Amino acid sequence: MVYEKKFIEEPILQYEIMKFLEKGLDRTDLANIDIQRTPVVTRITLEVMNPGKIIGKRGGVINQLTETLQKEFNIKNPQISVVEVRHPSLEPRIMGRRAAKMLEMGKKARMVLHYLLREIMSAGAIGSEIIVSGTMSRGSRAKRMSVIAGFIPKAGEPARLVKEAHVTSVTKYGAIGIFVRIVPPGTVFPDTKVAKVELPKVIKSAVSPLNPVEKPK
Repeated sequence: MVYEKKFIEEPILQYEIMKFLEKGLDRTDLANIDIQRTPVVTRITLEVMNPGKIIGKRGGVINQLTETLQKEFNIKNPQISVVEVRHPSLEPRIMGRRAAKMLEMGKKARMVLHYLLREIMSAGAIGSEIIVSGTMSRGSRAKRMSVIAGFIPKAGEPARLVKEAHVTSVTKYGAIGIFVRIVPPGTVFPDTKVAKVELPKVIKSAVSPLNPVEKPK
């Protein structure tokens, strides 16, 4: 019975830790959190775009996070390491946050989706899908909008190879859910040969909502 209780509590605790870190490190372009617990130490690896913002002067921010994890979650000997993200356009959480910021600035959802999908696929992704759902404009009903390109498995064991993240954008019209799925370059699927992706013209010609005069790369 003790082992069953621990088996149930462990994933819940990891989820609570991840949510705490996501909220506290929201402005650092957090991409991934990896938590590995052992009887001796709890190793937490943070993948971010700007490691300096987390580390802080003389490791001040890291020390503060370590103390909070010890007190709030009763974690013994937490060790936090920070890794810099090399390809932000291939990280679902980062791309989701970019979409959220653009929507909060009042940019059109369709334009945002087309531009981010182009960025993801231009970075070498095998496939990608972005879904937004919520109220997009004043007086309108909640609706769902999505864009997809390339190969995206959605069931079975191959679906485990897809990186995904869910982000919420709070606009003046209400909350908008953003779901991003990315198949990284080099992913190999059993019994499936992935053909070369040819993007539609509307995606190829998409420009940044923040700089509409910029030409696509």
